[in-house]
Amino acid sequence: MTAPVSTRSSADLIRAEEPVLAHNYHPLPVVVASAEGTWVQDVEGRHYLDMLAGYSALNFGHRHPALIEAAHRQLDRLTLTSRAFHNDRLAEFAERLAELTGLDMVLPMNTGAEAVESGIKVARKWAYEVKGVPADRATIVVAAENFHGRTTTIVSFSTDETARAGFGPFTPGFRIVPYNDLAALEAAVDETTAAVLLEPIQGEAGVVIPDDGYLTGVRELTRRKGCLFIADEIQSGLGRTGRTLAVEHEGVVPDVLLLGKALGGGIVPVSAVVAHRDVLGVLRPGEHGSTFGGNPLAAAVGTAVIELLETGEFQRRAAELGTVLRDGLADLVGKGVVGFRARGLWAGVDIDPSLGTGREVSKLLMDEGVLVKDTHGSTIRLAPPLTITAEELESALGVLAKVLRP
Repeated sequence: MTAPVSTRSSADLIRAEEPVLAHNYHPLPVVVASAEGTWVQDVEGRHYLDMLAGYSALNFGHRHPALIEAAHRQLDRLTLTSRAFHNDRLAEFAERLAELTGLDMVLPMNTGAEAVESGIKVARKWAYEVKGVPADRATIVVAAENFHGRTTTIVSFSTDETARAGFGPFTPGFRIVPYNDLAALEAAVDETTAAVLLEPIQGEAGVVIPDDGYLTGVRELTRRKGCLFIADEIQSGLGRTGRTLAVEHEGVVPDVLLLGKALGGGIVPVSAVVAHRDVLGVLRPGEHGSTFGGNPLAAAVGTAVIELLETGEFQRRAAELGTVLRDGLADLVGKGVVGFRARGLWAGVDIDPSLGTGREVSKLLMDEGVLVKDTHGSTIRLAPPLTITAEELESALGVLAKVLRP
């Protein structure tokens, strides 16, 4: 790992941010200066085990050699043309992503929220042109406690008041039902429904995993009712849960797949809407776009990410080490942990509230050299890079046990 690059202390840098950065984040008081694999180093030279992995954006760890090499090669050739012209990297990226997901067409974008917004537009367009929903009447059914981003349209169907308060008026056309409730979903879908938009596992809500059969039921219901199933796999996809996609745990193929985060390898923002041809084919020139979407640098890095996933190595690691994670957390139940949910290398851990909030526990872990992120209440999330070793994972669990000791 390279030496810290700043001549200013963590405290100085944190103070310097206060007057000039918008206060839309409340980060832990650690200032990262360099990183390698599963480890990061702060400006004072202290090392931390990264158990968050950029909310799954760093599934392959920090600065994975194959991804860094792909980026360097492309930086020496071409970085941006805009989609006003073709570039020589985009076709391969789209072909391989379609093949990896078992779908037909790719709409490249940049951020996860852009992928969600794009998916919403595509679903509405499909509803009007293919399903025959009357103009401006299309509805999309979503789940309570969802997290799909923070744009104005997306917070319009959020149930998180922190994300919503003060940002209205909100975009109409959404119906919210309880997650993991097929009866409520059935009741909400009607002839105006363009799509059902769901996370196969709700990440921000605390890694909430639905009952077995729920995703299969959503797939059957949407087919029967003649609407689209949009799976938001921006956090859950690309190896995190032990499969390439979380929907694969039930053998489900959605009509539309939303990808992001890990698709950019932790180097550049890359997202995509991947869908069947009869869905994405409704878009025509000028109806949607992005200056940076599908740029050559992003396509080169995204293709290198796909190459890593094509080996199956990272999916296997997540599945195998997921057992270590689950067993370690099970040992902590009743010892400061009141419950947890885990799939692959992803877990939501509910801490005994008497021991502190999720942020307070995250701060204690940071002081012991382990970085995690809280979510609501006393819940923390664990999502280490898929490159983590069993020894590193066990060490992190040992640190968690230590800070939870009364």
